[in-house]
Amino acid sequence: METKIELIRSNRKTTVLEVTRTGRVILRAPKRASKQALDAFVKDKQAWIETQLAKQAAARAARPDPTPAETDALKQLAKKVLPERVAYYAERMQLYPTGIRITTARTRFGSCSAKNRLCFSLYLMQYPEDAIDYVVVHELAHIRHKNHGPGFHALVASVLPNHKAMRTLLRS
Repeated sequence: METKIELIRSNRKTTVLEVTRTGRVILRAPKRASKQALDAFVKDKQAWIETQLAKQAAARAARPDPTPAETDALKQLAKKVLPERVAYYAERMQLYPTGIRITTARTRFGSCSAKNRLCFSLYLMQYPEDAIDYVVVHELAHIRHKNHGPGFHALVASVLPNHKAMRTLLRS
């Protein structure tokens, strides 16, 4: 089956492929890249594209998009669960966020702003408790370490010795 590829040209210098959660294949390329060069690039990446499409299809099957009512329920659950988990781990880590927000982000489970405000995706509520705790600790660690350097990883490991196993739950 021929895969439909959406081409987006811009002032970029590199050519990249992206496969979205919905199964769209996007080719981002420099404005001056020739059709021949882009065709060769796509041909070279065909196996990768097929693998990614299969992964995205499996992810959609494992966690289908919730209905509006389910989304509201996830948001209410997140508003109840996440502040409790943040308070628990903030006290343990002695790191306190300036605020907590619940979002509908699809591509990241959490974030920490420069002003130490934490955001969590309501979709995190679809994962096991250990996965939720991992994301909470991960974001709290960003209050002290604004990167993913050795100090950041040491801090996460000091709080959650089994953090690597907990993180893998987010990929299931």
